[in-house]
Amino acid sequence: MLEAGRRAGGTVLSSTMADETPARQGTTQAPPAAPAPSQAPTTPPVPGRRATVTRWLGVAAMLYLLVCAIGVIGDGFNGLGAGTAENLFDFATNPIIGLFVGILVTAIIQSSSTTTTLVVTAVGTGMMPVSVAIPMIMGANVGTSVTNTLASLGHVGDKAEFRRAFAASTVHDFFNLIAVAILLPLEMIFHPLERLSETLAGFAYGTVLPDPDNADVIGAVSSPVVDALGMQGALSVFGGGTASAVATIVLGVALIFLAVRYMGKLLQVLMVGKAKSVLERTVGGNPLVAMGAGMGVTAVVQSSSVTTSMLVPFAGSGSLTTRQIYPLTLGANIGTTVTALLAAFAVTGGDAQLALQAAFVHLLFNVVGILVIYGLPFLRWLPVRCAEVLAAVATEHKTIAAAWVITVFLAIPAAGIFIHTLF
Repeated sequence: MLEAGRRAGGTVLSSTMADETPARQGTTQAPPAAPAPSQAPTTPPVPGRRATVTRWLGVAAMLYLLVCAIGVIGDGFNGLGAGTAENLFDFATNPIIGLFVGILVTAIIQSSSTTTTLVVTAVGTGMMPVSVAIPMIMGANVGTSVTNTLASLGHVGDKAEFRRAFAASTVHDFFNLIAVAILLPLEMIFHPLERLSETLAGFAYGTVLPDPDNADVIGAVSSPVVDALGMQGALSVFGGGTASAVATIVLGVALIFLAVRYMGKLLQVLMVGKAKSVLERTVGGNPLVAMGAGMGVTAVVQSSSVTTSMLVPFAGSGSLTTRQIYPLTLGANIGTTVTALLAAFAVTGGDAQLALQAAFVHLLFNVVGILVIYGLPFLRWLPVRCAEVLAAVATEHKTIAAAWVITVFLAIPAAGIFIHTLF
């Protein structure tokens, strides 16, 4: 028996060694792999460079289109005549109605830049008083926050995720609403924004900026397009007078919307990757640095909605808290005023200074709002608390989230305007 076992064991061992030997031999006999031929360092593909250059040229073209569109609208307003144009804005002389118009229009077209550009242009042509423009600009600030609130609804499938995302998005809503609740009554009584913006605009023209009557470079550049499209050009087919003026204004509005929309899209493609990394590095640090980052990123991508909407997924995942996102949102409010300032520089003629004043109103409203709300300790975290309470309720009752968007941004402003027109 033992002898048989030894023979069997020897057989197995011999077999195993025999099986391993070819493997080892195969391994040792395999020729070494030939070294990879050296290659010159590769450069980024040319099509990528071409695409980037093409996009930057597109941004320049859209900026030029924006300047021309403002000139086209001005041509239309001038064609209406002072009396007709003023009648267009009679319904908005009530500050509350002006606020509702700003909210509703911006919520519908999803662009505060377009709304404020139209308002600045109307002021710059002398057809809308600055006092009427101020509530509309405030309303545009409120209306633009609907975009990131809608973005948070994409997280509705997960309770905890939705609660965090909805709170982080509606903090923008509450800050803007609280700013309006404080500053609009003060403006109606004491007119601080109107007076301060007038002082700044008066200082800017003739000192920091040239007087448009003496250096109308933008007018000279845009006038060929304005003349070709305006009342003396293509739209003269409507027979002149009021019909041509209205058609010119409509065309100008469409061109502004097109220019702002596609300039924003091109800048987002070019800059959002870098913008996102900037936001990620600065969030959670010094609040002033975070505000500066939000302002800079928004000025570059030309959209506060893009800046704030980028942060919603981080909040939903729990990577960022509402308190960390809050300062970035405030900076985005300031950054979005760049478009109105660009529009003001494109307005020419005797009332160009009024256009700059209206643009300064937009800037001052956001800066003063931050100084008052974020600067006062007892008000600082009020938007965050309100957003967190609303998010807690909306998490348990999803219809509350939909009701918030519909009532605040659409139903209440529309009902207010409708009732005012009736009576």
